[in-house]
Amino acid sequence: MREPILLTPGPLTTSLATKAAMLSDWGSWDSAFSAMTASVCRQLVAIAGAQATHVCVPLQGSGTFAVEAAVGNLVPRGGKLLVLVNGVYGKRMARIAGAIGRQVAVYEVVDDAWHEPAEVAARLEADPTISHVGVIQCETSTGILNPVAAIANVVAIAGRRLIVDAMSAFGALTLDARAVPYDALIASSNKCLEGVPGVSFVIVRQEALAAADGNSHSLALDLVDQHDYMRRTGQWRFTPPTHVVAAFASALDQYRDEGGQPARLARYTANCAALCAGLEGLGLRRFLPDDLQAPIIVTWHAPDHPDYDFGRFYDAVRARGFLLYPGKLTRVETFRVGCIGAIDQGEIRQAVTAVQAALMELGWLPQPEAGRTADIPLHHME
Repeated sequence: MREPILLTPGPLTTSLATKAAMLSDWGSWDSAFSAMTASVCRQLVAIAGAQATHVCVPLQGSGTFAVEAAVGNLVPRGGKLLVLVNGVYGKRMARIAGAIGRQVAVYEVVDDAWHEPAEVAARLEADPTISHVGVIQCETSTGILNPVAAIANVVAIAGRRLIVDAMSAFGALTLDARAVPYDALIASSNKCLEGVPGVSFVIVRQEALAAADGNSHSLALDLVDQHDYMRRTGQWRFTPPTHVVAAFASALDQYRDEGGQPARLARYTANCAALCAGLEGLGLRRFLPDDLQAPIIVTWHAPDHPDYDFGRFYDAVRARGFLLYPGKLTRVETFRVGCIGAIDQGEIRQAVTAVQAALMELGWLPQPEAGRTADIPLHHME
């Protein structure tokens, strides 16, 4: 019996090599572990295309830790953050800003819409107290891919600073620092780079990090202190997740060997196309149209059946070896299926078969709509 396949946006299914990398113990002060940490950071900055301008500051903890660290360090105590919200994770960034005492404004649109760059520009012009803008690259609550490059341009023209939560996109969808101006990009080990949970990181512009000295609301999340200590000693300030870092290093080796970002995006895009073809063939409906959908996670309308219950559906699919994600929307009943992780079209097609069997067992199988297509165009993907 194999382990269940995680069709989630992280934690996700990892390779045997990644798991095996956690079988050795590491001394947190050992030079070999320090070298591993430094190598991981160099590779992450290179993936971002940011070697000339940014540094990587890793943190213990999930991606939300890094989001709070970026906001709490880079937005000064007298600054103001405009958060672009079209899902749960935009709302979380705004909530973080308020919780740590930063002024915050919100530009919110519905879950299946983009923020208009012209409207972002208008809001920045109308409120000169806004110092920073926060945006989610791929909003994991729906799978929508936001137009970060266009937003970054209007933020830069307005002379403000951009913070990008690239949690579920980094490593697959591009956001090259040489072309897209941002002060910080935030991500974690357990998404498109296919590591395990426990390490997050901020790729931050060097000048912005230097200017953030003294801003942090937290000792543990002080990016300036973390970076300075690592630069001087090669070590983490506090006990690092050694096994997680080792797994991350292995995952990055595999990422390179696969062919890096283009190959990772190609595999995920093929997974997404296979998933959409299969589930739409069962009569299920996607929440997002093609031009908004990223090949990371797909939100699906629940079967239109009076007895539908996600818990029962989840259990029936899990019994067949696959783990789904609940929906994050409140106005419609949905569930989500991830396309990322150490999986390919073979596992995706098996998952479609599992969903079909579960829906048949529960008596909820809808009738396919004639003419449905699952082609996912690539022109909109950053």
